[in-house]
Formats: sequence, structure tokens, C-alpha cells
Amino acid sequence: MGKRTKPAEERGKAAPGSAARARPLPIKSTVRLRRPVDIWHKPALSAVAALAIPDLTLFALGRLDLILYTSAGAMCALYAHGLPYAARARTLPWVVLGMVASLGIALTAASLTTSTALLVVLASLIAAVHKMLCDATRIGPPGNLILTFITASAFFVPQRLGEVPQHVALALGTGVLAWLVCMAPSLVRPQGPERIATARALEAAAGLLRTESGAGGVESAGVAHARHATAAAVNAAWHTLFLVPARNPAKATARARLERLLIRAESTLGSGESGENTGPHGNTHGNQATADGYDDRYGRSPANATATPNPTATTLTATPNPTPTATAAEADRLAAWAHDVRSGRPLPEVGLSAAQAEELLGIEATEVLGIGVDERVGVNAETPGLRRSAAGRPRGIRAVLARLAPGSALLPIGARVAVGCLLAGWASMAVGVGHPYWAVVTAASIYQANTTLSWQRALQRTIGNLLGLLLFTALLPLIHTGQLAMIALTLAFQLGAEACITRNYWLGSVWVTPMALLLTEFGGHLPAETLIADRWTDTVVGAAVGLACCVLVTNRRATDRIETALERVAEAEAAALRLLAAGPVPGADDALETGWARDRLAGGLVELREAVEVAAGEWWQRALPEERIARAEQQGHRVLAGLVRRLSAPAPAA
Repeated sequence: MGKRTKPAEERGKAAPGSAARARPLPIKSTVRLRRPVDIWHKPALSAVAALAIPDLTLFALGRLDLILYTSAGAMCALYAHGLPYAARARTLPWVVLGMVASLGIALTAASLTTSTALLVVLASLIAAVHKMLCDATRIGPPGNLILTFITASAFFVPQRLGEVPQHVALALGTGVLAWLVCMAPSLVRPQGPERIATARALEAAAGLLRTESGAGGVESAGVAHARHATAAAVNAAWHTLFLVPARNPAKATARARLERLLIRAESTLGSGESGENTGPHGNTHGNQATADGYDDRYGRSPANATATPNPTATTLTATPNPTPTATAAEADRLAAWAHDVRSGRPLPEVGLSAAQAEELLGIEATEVLGIGVDERVGVNAETPGLRRSAAGRPRGIRAVLARLAPGSALLPIGARVAVGCLLAGWASMAVGVGHPYWAVVTAASIYQANTTLSWQRALQRTIGNLLGLLLFTALLPLIHTGQLAMIALTLAFQLGAEACITRNYWLGSVWVTPMALLLTEFGGHLPAETLIADRWTDTVVGAAVGLACCVLVTNRRATDRIETALERVAEAEAAALRLLAAGPVPGADDALETGWARDRLAGGLVELREAVEVAAGEWWQRALPEERIARAEQQGHRVLAGLVRRLSAPAPAA
């Protein structure tokens, strides 16, 4: 998150249980450019295609005044590109329906009232709903931003009630077009999303091996970070594969090969220092190194760096570390497999340990008995079993409702958005902006998971919008050459936004701002000076008021989420320790139970780290249970390593 680690003497000044914790507001890391996301071009090209077809059609018909409504549906092409095509086909219609419903509410309100103050209230409430639903469904980028941008704009478009059905129908039609565009790549690379997820896990595993090798066997902060990154990538890849149906032998075999690669990547979590814990009172060099590594990450004082681990921990059996040469060879092998998986080449054959093979046999046996039956219709009995998600957690609509239940940490976030957007819109009106939707959008866009991230987003948004306004001003002569040039620039800006926004939000905003201004120009011409001045005023007001509300509307439930995650990790760890204490039992049932225990513990550790990262950047809350978090993650990763080693004896080279 770009935060600087405080010196130990400063960390020691905070009284335990204090309500307010001083946290730095980073600047340098806020504007630093990152590597672009590996699939940025997929949503970029999809959105350009989905926008170009209706835009050119409206140009031919001479009705570019309708471009806002067609853009509403076409922008849905930005979503769900990380999902396998079967899941994408089910998810995108919900995005389209959400966009169309929001647009319908906005247009109806615009046709029934001309009160700007009331429209700001309604736009703010819709923005809060967008934020909570997108976070609860974990829809992924671009999240609530596109939905709120289109809807807030529609609240301030002059409208007659009789025109609303036609405009909503245009959005629905282009939403169907967006669905077709996003599904079209499945005809060429039907396994594309799951291959990418698997390749990411393989690359993370290779990075972990190289980091461990470079650390010389010492569990440094870099190794701990690499271990978490690998666990998260593997966990995300499994969730992706769980969404892949296997309706025939060919699809089942292809998915089984990806699972074998993923199991091989997962086996790296059983290597390194995590497998060398000497027991409940051990104080080996490796254990001390881990404590020192966690000192840097969680702000533990040197006096506590050697805190005794959980006294209920069970000793894990150590396994000899591979030689540096063997580790480097395995890392190179995993990286080469990742390249092959990404490039669409035939999937490599990967050997499994006996326990891993027994796990797959156990899964096959449960499916034969009707337990966890999936969509594998017509798959012959010789096809290896496919791994299933660990049971016991709500899924689908039930999971979304559980995340929005009373006491949810998302409710304060929704309150922040509603209050911040409302006050930003009214403040914009007070300084003379007649259509303050951009202030509402700016306030909605800066709200992230915590205050620190929201500060970063506010700064990024302000910088990006200012540069975007300068770019728009420089291009005014070209914009005034005609509507075809405006369409071409809109599509170019959309492509530039997607190419840059994953490098840093401010860089993407440089392209988003002129694109938004062009969309406004299609509906009705305003003097350039007025348009630019209003947009700059709205940006500053929206960012300042929104950030102030972010600080004042507290989210003390962020720490409650850590407590829940700690409980789940403790439960999963206890179940895993019972398995490890009982010792391995040859057979598919034991391997299957070990696999499920591994999945539950890995998922719990990933969720705990996410909860900690969110709470660590939140202001005005009680102190984090840093020692408990450090011990839970340290011991949890060791137990996870024990489970992984139990399922993966040294894997044979493929």
C-alpha cells in the first residue's frame, strides 16, 4: 500500500487499544508507475469494439445525441474478463441488467424533476448502492466506477418521460452487443481465462523459489511476501478452475491437465523455511528470521520479535531443503510451463505424487456417489477426478447477501459514498456549477477499501483530471473538425485509458477525462471554457469533500473482519493439525480430506491477509491485534506447508 514503516521507537508510543492511529499519507508511491496488468488489452479491445459499432451506426443515422445511452450498454464490455467463459456468460447479463436498471432510474428521475439538489441526492444513493454491490459481488475492475459515471451523468440529461423506454432499450441492446463481444474470443481460445490464471500461479511459484534461493534459506520479509503472493495466486487459480465445467471428455482432460500444473505450483508452498519449524518452543535460526521478517511487515517491536509461538502448535515434520541447483531448475521449469500455458501451446504433461493421485481418485469416488456432482456429462470413468471447492462456505447470491448483512464492513463504506457524494454535489452547486454530476462521480471514484487508499485515489484523480483537461484543450482544434473525428478520439481515449489505468490510476484518468468530456459534447455543445472550468471545479470539490467524508465517516468494522478471519484460520488450522498429528493413511479418502483441509486453510490465510491490508490503512479505529496476526500467519503457513508436503512428495520431473 506504499506505507512507510515507522521506526521501532515510534511504534512503541501507540498505546494498546488506542482508538486513533497516526498513519502516513504516501505521495511518492501514489504516483509511481507499475507494470501493466497482463490482460489489459482484452477489456480495452472489447470496449472499443462494443462502442465503435453503435457509435458509427448513430453517426450514419445522424443521431449522435443518443450516444450516452448506447455507451451505457457498451461499457459493460469492460467487465468479467478474468472469468472463464461459462461463468462470464452468466455474470455479464447481471452487469448489463444493473446498468440498465440504474439508467432507467436516473432517466425517470430526470424526467420528473428539475431540482438539481434532489437529483444529487438520488445520484448519491445510487452511487452508494453501486459501491456496496460491486464490492459484495467482487466483480473486479472497473468496479462501480463505470456504473456510477453513466448513471450520474444520466440524472442531469434533459429528459421527457415518454423517451425513457426508448433510451433504456438502446442501452439494453448495446448491452447484448457487449455480451457477444466479450464471448467472441471463446471461439478462438476457449480455455484462455483459466490458462492465464494457471500461468500466473506458475509464475508466482517460480518467483517464490527464486526468492527463497536468493535469501539463502532465511525467511526474510521478501520471502514472506513471495509466499503470500504465491498462495493468493494459487488460490485465485483454483477458484477460476472451479468455475470451469467439464461436460465432455476433452474438456475434462484439458481441465485436469491445468489442475496438475496448478498442483505442481502449489507444491512450492511446502518448501523453504516453513517446513523447518521445530515445534512449539523451537527457536531455530529459521524461526527467528521469520519473526524478524514479520517485524518489518507488522510493526512489531524488537522486544517482541522472539515471541513464543502458539503453544498448542503441533510439531511439523521437516523435509530436507533441495539444493540451490535443483531449486533453480524447478523455478525455470515452472516459468517455462507458464510461458507455454500463456502462448496457447499444448499443455505439458506433469507428474503427480502418489498422494496427489489418490486425492484425485477420492474426488472421483465422491462424484460417483453423487457427492459434489458437477456438469461432467458423458465423461468416462477413466477421466481423473477434478478438484472441488471446499464445502461449508456460502456461494452465489447467498454469499453476496452474507457480505451485506447487518454488521458488514461494507455498510460504512456505503455510508461514506452516500454522504461524500451528496456533500460534494451540493458543494459544487454552491460554487456555481449547474450540472454537478462530475463532483458526484469524483467523490464516488475515490472511495477505496480504506482511508489510505482513498487518499491515494483522490490525489491520483486530481492529477489525472488536470492533465486530462490540458490534453482536451490541446485537442480542441481537432475535435472541432467534425463528429467523425470526435468518435475516433473517443475510441482512442478508451483504448488509452485501459492501456494506462493498470499502470497507475492517474495515468488512466488522463485519458478518461477527455473521453467523458467528448461524451458530453455529443449530447449538447457547451463553450469549451465553461466545460473545462466546471470539470476542474467539480474535480477539486469532489476530491476534497469526498476525502473529508472518508476521514470523518469511520469504518471501525474493518478490525472486526480481522477477528472473523482469525477465527476461520484457527478453525482450519486446528482441523489440519489433527490430520497431521494422526499421520498419513494410504488411500484416497485421507488424501481427499487432506486436500480439503489445505484448501480451507489457504483460503483463510488469503482472506486474513486481505483483511489486514484493508484495516491497516483505516483511520480512527482500535489498534490491530498485530501479534495475533503475525503468529496466525506464521503458524498457518507452516501448517499449510505440512499439508502440501503430505500431498506432494518430491514431484517427478515431467
